Amino acid sequence: MIMEVINMARNSKAVPQARAALDQFKYEVANELGVNLKQGYNGDLTSAQAGSIGGYMVKKMIEAQEQQMAGNTNMTTK
Repeated sequence: MIMEVINMARNSKAVPQARAALDQFKYEVANELGVNLKQGYNGDLTSAQAGSIGGYMVKKMIEAQEQQMAGNTNMTTK
């Protein structure tokens, strides 16, 4: 029972409606980094490639939030 709750918490999104936007963002970041990310199974990616996508996504989301908090809504890609 406890493991089911833990697994549900890991796989749930704070805003489920954001999933499509996050997926699109993931593909844009992968393309920007030169990583061939395809829909579905991506087990051929190295952990470094997968980590670079996730890490860059987090970096860009933090930058966007910081800009929003500072009152600047212009977001740059690099």
